[in-house]
Amino acid sequence: MTTPAPAPLAITDYLRSHIRTVPDWPAPGVQFRDITPLLQNPRVFRVLIDAFIHRYMTPGLRPDVVAGLDARGFILGSVVAYELNVGFVPIRKKGKLPFTTVEETYELEYGSATVELHADAVQPGDRVLLMDDLIATGGTMMAGKKLLEKLGATVTEGAAIVDLPELGGSRRLRDSGLPLFTLVDFEGH
Repeated sequence: MTTPAPAPLAITDYLRSHIRTVPDWPAPGVQFRDITPLLQNPRVFRVLIDAFIHRYMTPGLRPDVVAGLDARGFILGSVVAYELNVGFVPIRKKGKLPFTTVEETYELEYGSATVELHADAVQPGDRVLLMDDLIATGGTMMAGKKLLEKLGATVTEGAAIVDLPELGGSRRLRDSGLPLFTLVDFEGH
């Protein structure tokens, strides 16, 4: 007699079970949500990417371009763009892009940071999906949105694997008018 296979986990639970929590990194009290185990296992990585692809294949949500935020947004965004057969543009930390750029500075908990985008990365009217791995305070994604809008594009949605709602970033982004799609929420930070 064979034992029936267990029912599949919901995608959220399945992905959550492959995200490693590293306590007290990079500072005491921080619970770092490490997505690298999601990327290391080809089956898990495919489930992750497919969750995004199935959403953005929908005609009303399908982007013209995917933009990825430095650096883990590059991993997700480039694969999603490839699967959707659309272009990919990187939003980099200041000083990393070789051509004419536009830039946006945003506040961090202690200081500020600047991100850049090539001035010809998107065209006015392009519908852009903006991707990153995690939403914490929302500063990086907000800066990316502003950069894309400076060039005349419309950011149709922000997408990430993880949301840390207690840090307020997802609320801040939604309040700015940016719809968000995340796969896993973690309480605390």
